[in-house]
Amino acid sequence: MMWYALLNILDMNEETHNKIRFITFMIAQFAKAYKMDKRKAYLYLRQYGGFDYLKNHWWALHIQNPFWVEREMFAVCRKNGGLR
Repeated sequence: MMWYALLNILDMNEETHNKIRFITFMIAQFAKAYKMDKRKAYLYLRQYGGFDYLKNHWWALHIQNPFWVEREMFAVCRKNGGLR
């Protein structure tokens, strides 16, 4: 309940909060899966389209198994020139 009060203070709706939590979680999962630190994973995803993919499709992705979301992020980045 305390986090909900914080959302009100920050003037952030629950959907935005959930989106941020999911994207943050998936960046950490991607970093762990590909043995990168979180900062490098974030920069890699930004450079090769994985971040935009998460941001634009988070509502459909958040109900999938994180393993498959990581693989989809990898495929998007690979398609856009990523090497990992």
